[in-house]
Amino acid sequence: MKKIKFAQIGFGPIGQQIVKFALERQNLELVAVVDLDKEKLGRDAGEILNTGKLGITVKENLEEVLKLDFDIAVISTLSSFKDVFPTVKQCVQSSKNVISTCEEMLYPFVNDQQLAEELDKIAKKNNVTVLGTGINPGFLMDFLPIILTTPQKRTDKVIVKRHQDASKRRLPFQKKIGAGLSIEEFKRKVKEGTIRHVGFKESVHLIAKALSFEIDQYKETVDPVVADKEVKSEYITVKKGMAKGVHQTAIGFKNGEELIKLELKAFLGNPSEEDTVELYGEPDITSTIKGGVNGDIGTASVVINTMPNLIKSEAGLKSVIDIPPAHFWR
Repeated sequence: MKKIKFAQIGFGPIGQQIVKFALERQNLELVAVVDLDKEKLGRDAGEILNTGKLGITVKENLEEVLKLDFDIAVISTLSSFKDVFPTVKQCVQSSKNVISTCEEMLYPFVNDQQLAEELDKIAKKNNVTVLGTGINPGFLMDFLPIILTTPQKRTDKVIVKRHQDASKRRLPFQKKIGAGLSIEEFKRKVKEGTIRHVGFKESVHLIAKALSFEIDQYKETVDPVVADKEVKSEYITVKKGMAKGVHQTAIGFKNGEELIKLELKAFLGNPSEEDTVELYGEPDITSTIKGGVNGDIGTASVVINTMPNLIKSEAGLKSVIDIPPAHFWR
């Protein structure tokens, strides 16, 4: 395999994990790292990772980096498609393929069709491929259930459950699920849209598209999981009566009937960790990953394992069902 050259844009916890894993692959080459954090700028990326010097310093100027020769820009910055759009557009206009961990980029046509169509046209014009993916969304709660329907004669209903002990996750994730907040503050932030797992709507509609389900109603709920005793993580101490995480559901309906249901229970100290897909039809199928899949490891791995098929795919803004399935490679 020809070496794939990539630039990492966004060098937070996920960006750093991606680079660490990439260093273990003989056919991957890191060309540049971009971040806006003043404490990282000018430092060798390897020193930040504690892997030894790599000879690549963290830069702020994306335009300068895009002049370099590489195949893929990996963007691990924001969750909102509108917010990440300018960065993606800049990379695409420089004829760089893009993989982004932006949750709403899994299927951006749901929330902003006009912007998605614009990006698709720019990507085709510059003959590059753009993809949003990760562990969730991107695999566990959308692509995996889609693939598991393959041996079914008929699929009538899809239920996906992801139960996680959030104390094992990075601090930004623990904050995103509201761990350590009072119940009042949790509910306020839910109304503001800052406490929730981003990407459920995109996952539901991607499943519906793949399985030719017609969804005429979408409903999402976000509730706190209340601590019945003090619980701690490496970063947060949650006192009794405070939120220790989130219970979130997303449901796609047709004529009042549930066709797709996603459920996330992510909280500190969750004793039951597993990822389960339940498919109802002919035959019924249930698949459970005991212990669940680590989200941070999974996201970085999905990004890296998707790279070879991304650069072989047709130009345009794609979803994970539009390109060949990824798998481990060296």
